[in-house]
Amino acid sequence: MSRAGVIALLVRDLLDAPELRLTPLSGHELLDRPVRGLYGTELPDPRRYLSGGELVVSGLLWHTGPRDSEVFVAALADAGAAALAASETEARRVPPDLVAACAGLDVALLEVPLDLSFAVITEHVVQRLAGERAGQLGRHQRLLAVVAGGGDVEALVRAGTAELDAPCAVLTTTGRLVAGVPPDDPERVVRDFLRASRLPVPTRGATLFAAPEGGDRVTGWVLVVDGEHLRDDVAAELASLVGLARDRIAQHRLVENLPAAALLRLVATGAPAVASHVAAAGLDPDGPLRVLVASSTDDHLAAPVLDELLTPLCRGALIGVVDGRAWALAPDWPDDGADAVRAALRVLEPGLGRSRVVVGISSAAGVAGLRGAAQEADHAHGLGERRPGSAVVTAGEEIALHQLLLAGLPEELRDSLRRRVLGPVLAHDAAGGADLLGTLRVFLDCSGSWTTAAARLHVHVNTLRYRIGRVEHLLGVDLSDFRQRVDVLLALDMG
Repeated sequence: MSRAGVIALLVRDLLDAPELRLTPLSGHELLDRPVRGLYGTELPDPRRYLSGGELVVSGLLWHTGPRDSEVFVAALADAGAAALAASETEARRVPPDLVAACAGLDVALLEVPLDLSFAVITEHVVQRLAGERAGQLGRHQRLLAVVAGGGDVEALVRAGTAELDAPCAVLTTTGRLVAGVPPDDPERVVRDFLRASRLPVPTRGATLFAAPEGGDRVTGWVLVVDGEHLRDDVAAELASLVGLARDRIAQHRLVENLPAAALLRLVATGAPAVASHVAAAGLDPDGPLRVLVASSTDDHLAAPVLDELLTPLCRGALIGVVDGRAWALAPDWPDDGADAVRAALRVLEPGLGRSRVVVGISSAAGVAGLRGAAQEADHAHGLGERRPGSAVVTAGEEIALHQLLLAGLPEELRDSLRRRVLGPVLAHDAAGGADLLGTLRVFLDCSGSWTTAAARLHVHVNTLRYRIGRVEHLLGVDLSDFRQRVDVLLALDMG
C-alpha cells in the first residue's frame, strides 16, 4: 500500500499483511515510518551493520535479561531502524523488558507468531521493496523525459507533483514563486530553510535545496513538497533536476547580459553619448531608467542577487559587473521598488551568514541624465556601506541632498574635515567625558529645540544648555548662527 505515491512500504503496511500476522507491542505512533531494508540478527549490538530504515528481525537469542534489551534497542534507535520484529519462543512470549526498552527509546516493536518463518517476512519485504525500486526507476525516467523534451520548470514541477502525488512548489531564496502551488507562508519556509545549519531541512513536508552540486544556497532555489514523508529518492531527483533547470536559466541570463557589461561600464564611468548604446541594448531611450549598484563581501553574490531582486520588479533590466561591483539599468521601475527590494532582501538575509550585500538605487532619469543617476546610485551605495546590517538598501530619493554630496567625497577627506570641525569634542569624549557628540547630534536632529531635545535625552533643559554650552566653547562656534550650525551638521554626517 503506497502512501501518497511517495513511500511504498511503511511499518503499518506489515501489520495489514494477513499472511504475516504481526502484532504491535509498542510504538503504535511510529507505524508510519518507512521501511527501506531488512536485517536479521542475533548480535547483542548490531548498530555497525545498520544504515537506517531497516526492519530488524530477531529471534532474541542474544537476550538474557533487561540489560541486554537496553543495549540492543539503543543500537536500533541510534541507527534509525524502522522497527523490530521479534519472535516469541516456545517457553515465553516477547520479554516485558524488551517491550519497555522499545517504548522508552521510540522503537516500534512487532511480535512475530511462533509458527511464522522469518523467511516469509523476508520474502514479503524484499518483494515490496523491489517493486518500489522498479516504480522509482520508472518515475525517474519520466522526470528525465520532461527535461529531455525541453520542458520548463513549470512542466517539471507538474510532472513531479503527479509522480509524488503531493503538491510541489519551487521558490527562490527571496520567497518568489517560480512554479507550482505555493505553500501557505512561502517567506517563512524560505527563512527557515536559510537559517538551518544542515540540508535538506524539514519544514512542512520536505524542503529540499534545488541547485547544481556545489551551488550556493543563497542563489539557488528551494523545492517544497507538501507531503507526509521527508525521505524520498524521487523528491531528491526532482530537486536535482530543478537545480539543473535553475542553472540553465542562470546561464541564459549570463549570455543575455554579456553586452550589458560594456554599456554599464559607460554608464558607471559617466561616458557621454550613451543613448545609441541604450537603444541597441533593447531599452527605450526615451523612457525613465534607474541605475542600481550592488556589492557583496562575497564577490560572486552581487550580480545573481541583484538579478533576483530585479526579476519580479521590471522586465528587461540589464545587469553587468564593472570593477567588482554589479551594476544594473532598470526600466519600468515601480513606485515601491526600493521597498520591494528591501522586503526581498529581508527574506534572503538569514542565508548571508557573515556576508554582506549593499544596494544603491538612483532616482529616475532619462538617457541624458544617466551620468548623474550613476553618480547618485554610487553615492547612495557609499552611504549604505557605512550603515549597519548585512543587507542594506539605500535609494537616492530617501537621502538628503547634502548627504549625497558628502558621499561623493573621498573617505580621507571626509575624515579630515570631520576632525577639523569636531576634533575638540571628539577628544573630550575619547578622554572619558560626557557624550557631548551624542548630545550635539540629538540637539541638531531636533532643529535646535531645547525642550524636544531634552525630552529625547531624558535630561533637564538646564543640563542640556550646559552641555551645548560646553560644545560651543570647545569648538569655538555659536550654534544659534545658521551657517555655523550647518557646518557642524555636515561634519557630523561625515562620520
